[in-house]
Amino acid sequence: MTIPMVDLRAQYKALKTEIEDALREILESGHFILGPNVEALEREIAHYHGVKYAVGLASGTDALHLSLKAIEAKEGDEIITTTFTFIAAAEAIAYTGATPVFADIDRDTLNIDPSQIEKRITPKTKAIIPVHLFGQPVALDEIMHIAKRYNLRVIEDCAQAFGAEYKGVKVGSIGDAGCFSFYPSKNLGAYGDGGMVITNNPEIYEKVKLLRNHSTMTPYRHSSIGYNSRLDEIQAAILRIKLRHIDSYNQKRREVARLYTTMLKDVVECPKEFPDRVHVYHQYTIRSSQRMKIQNALKANDISSVLYYPLPLHLQEAFRHLGYREDDFPHALSASREVLSLPIYPELELEQAEFIARTILKAVT
Repeated sequence: MTIPMVDLRAQYKALKTEIEDALREILESGHFILGPNVEALEREIAHYHGVKYAVGLASGTDALHLSLKAIEAKEGDEIITTTFTFIAAAEAIAYTGATPVFADIDRDTLNIDPSQIEKRITPKTKAIIPVHLFGQPVALDEIMHIAKRYNLRVIEDCAQAFGAEYKGVKVGSIGDAGCFSFYPSKNLGAYGDGGMVITNNPEIYEKVKLLRNHSTMTPYRHSSIGYNSRLDEIQAAILRIKLRHIDSYNQKRREVARLYTTMLKDVVECPKEFPDRVHVYHQYTIRSSQRMKIQNALKANDISSVLYYPLPLHLQEAFRHLGYREDDFPHALSASREVLSLPIYPELELEQAEFIARTILKAVT
């Protein structure tokens, strides 16, 4: 059998009638940008997270960028984030003219290590961007405590963690703003790009809302240089339908994860669960010194796997000018050489997951 990393067609088939009815209604309305579906999605996602405000945007990267613009990040500022993640957070920092300052990760969570943040704070530090990597919540209490002590802003990167919880609270609602991506493969994914900022801060809300649409509140009157980052009606309608299922989708991911861990815990290092957090497994990421042997065995059996991330950000060509050395962040470097993500999605049958686990067991035992 061929098993992909994610099967978007299977999810579409289950929602086909609802989605096609919604699309037909939008096409007949002739209203395609920032319409009633976007407004409804903003309300529904704000309610889901228990926050006051939400702003739909064109991508998760834009959500990070415009959040940073809203807190007035600029050239000369420094913003601390993890070196072990997708490039979007660091790109968003660079877009503002600020400098990304990287920190190492906690070995057990693969998230930014709060103990590494404080030593990187300088008088130029403006904010911290913790990334809830692979759906595992960051230890936010410690980060919020540091931010309060040094009067820093916290922008949560929740691109991979829609629905994840830290101490009973949804991630994204704890910092100054939470940023989401609706890229199709995400836990809550559109059929194109999309993003959102959530916040309880009215100033951040108003600024992001203004910036997303060329900084205009009335036609052809522009208060500043803005951006074109408008969520469209089609994506919003699809997301509204999927939002109604997100908790069951995440629960199914957790069931697959539980099977993987039960079968593989003695032969590879599996993701850890913590009693004060709800991991939503955007990725199920194992660690092994036999990574290539495992990946080759999976490939031989038509099973997909992906290496997230083979090169930490501090070693990327785009950030070479910052002057980091390879061994500056040993935990991130070690992870980049050992991690491997396995297929996980709500429609993955437990029998398929068991086949994947058995394939790995045969490869390493």
